[in-house]
Amino acid sequence: MNGEAIQITRGRGGQVEVEGGVDAFAASVLARAGFDTYPTLGGVWIRLPFDLGRTWENEHATWAAEMLTAARYNVDLDQDLLAAPPPAGTPAAQRRTKAAMTVQSAPPGTSRRQRR
Repeated sequence: MNGEAIQITRGRGGQVEVEGGVDAFAASVLARAGFDTYPTLGGVWIRLPFDLGRTWENEHATWAAEMLTAARYNVDLDQDLLAAPPPAGTPAAQRRTKAAMTVQSAPPGTSRRQRR
């Protein structure tokens, strides 16, 4: 991890691209967030796929910036790429309880071979 900031910006053509101090780990985080990497004569070009909509692009750019920041990278995210927060009154995602992840026994009277 170097000290150079990673910039996530919307380019002149409307594409969301990444520049700056991207090492191998940062590149893997960006790939997880949906960014593609293309080799060029001057290095690499990292960008989100085209034509998936501004909302999708903003969500993935914000997600990438949050993950990189959590990994202690210095990240500059364009203000127009911030994802819109969920509307007020939207219920939070329900967390699965431990009971939901436990093994359930077979119904009475069912042999092991019948359950498959």
